[in-house]
Amino acid sequence: MLDPSVLRSDPETVATALARRHFNLDVAALQTLDQERKVLQIQLEDLRNIRNETSKAIGLARRQGEDTAIMQTAAAQNGEDIKTLERALEKALRDWEALTNSLPNIPQESVPDGRNEADNVVLRHWGTPAEFAFTVKDHVDIGEALGIIDFAAGARLAGARFVVLRGQGARLERALIQFMLDLHTGAHGYTEIAPPFLANADSLFGTGQLPKFEEDLFALRDDPYYLIPTAEVPLTNLLRGEIVGTLPQKFCAYTPCFRREAGAYGRDTRGMIRQHQFDKVELVQVVRPEESAAAHEMLTGHAEKVLQLLELPYRVMALCAGDLGFSAAKTYDLEVWLPAQNQYREISSCSNFESFQARRLQLRYRGDDGKPQLLHTLNGSGLAVGRTLVALIENHQQADGSVRIPEALRPYLGGMEQLRA
Repeated sequence: MLDPSVLRSDPETVATALARRHFNLDVAALQTLDQERKVLQIQLEDLRNIRNETSKAIGLARRQGEDTAIMQTAAAQNGEDIKTLERALEKALRDWEALTNSLPNIPQESVPDGRNEADNVVLRHWGTPAEFAFTVKDHVDIGEALGIIDFAAGARLAGARFVVLRGQGARLERALIQFMLDLHTGAHGYTEIAPPFLANADSLFGTGQLPKFEEDLFALRDDPYYLIPTAEVPLTNLLRGEIVGTLPQKFCAYTPCFRREAGAYGRDTRGMIRQHQFDKVELVQVVRPEESAAAHEMLTGHAEKVLQLLELPYRVMALCAGDLGFSAAKTYDLEVWLPAQNQYREISSCSNFESFQARRLQLRYRGDDGKPQLLHTLNGSGLAVGRTLVALIENHQQADGSVRIPEALRPYLGGMEQLRA
């Protein structure tokens, strides 16, 4: 969430910053709610002072043997007035909270202007897409011919946007997960976490999924839990409410992820690009504010290294202000080349949230003056496993229908050099 003190003292500047995201902050509504709060708090404080004075007066009158009936009647009315004002103040605070919790993060100045993904900026490319001397197939056709991808079984077991991986396909997915975890915990210095795959509402609020994106979440019917949409949720919440002594903190985790894809109706209906359940290895860093810009570049490089070792061409995009996620102050997207689609597709988003999540989580450290200060949080996919599998199959397909295994992955597949039927 945004800093309440800045929202109260300088809402126009916040409105100008959010306008870069094409988000309209109703400054008048914000100021009206804040003024209402102030008036109610002053009135309530006055009534409480009167209550205290009246209580003292009643006590004195009783000690002096005087009749206190009139004062007691006034005190009773004062008590009712206090209750009425307390309810009004609670409502004003709830309304303020509802409005401010709906405000997205402010983009960093370095974020390019723009309205949507068409305005994102290409920063760099790595690798050159292969030129095939045969007709390129997509991962669906290749996977089904190899007997490793089964969409019909996924549909029978669960429904649309589910898949079953068989034999070498299941082994390839497991190999990719282990390869990513070993790289990030070894060369990149992350601590591996095995978190719950369910989260409570407080955790999802802390990272910004609630209340805005509730329609994209799978909720348990009779219990106050949600299936996690990403390991970002449990990893970032590991330190919720704490004053962290050792910094930076770097966590990674493999988890399945669950999303309704409510806003993606009709998109990517073929194949594994957009599934209700998918696997992901997630990276999270918690750092001091002055270190977050460098940490963002570092984390992005960690995700890039996976693609480089798997010999997958990709590009890095700077998301424009209008395409930023709700909680992000700055985001780089990694887009991997998919030959069958003849285009780059997102495989990782690496974001700096600055203090936006930390304020919701009350995630702090002690500054040089010893006072608690908010930390900065970052996260990125390192990588989305299903999309990595798709990219590997399509980029490394061979004329005979087999798939070449990149050298870096072969130790995780018992030395296997190719997937064959």
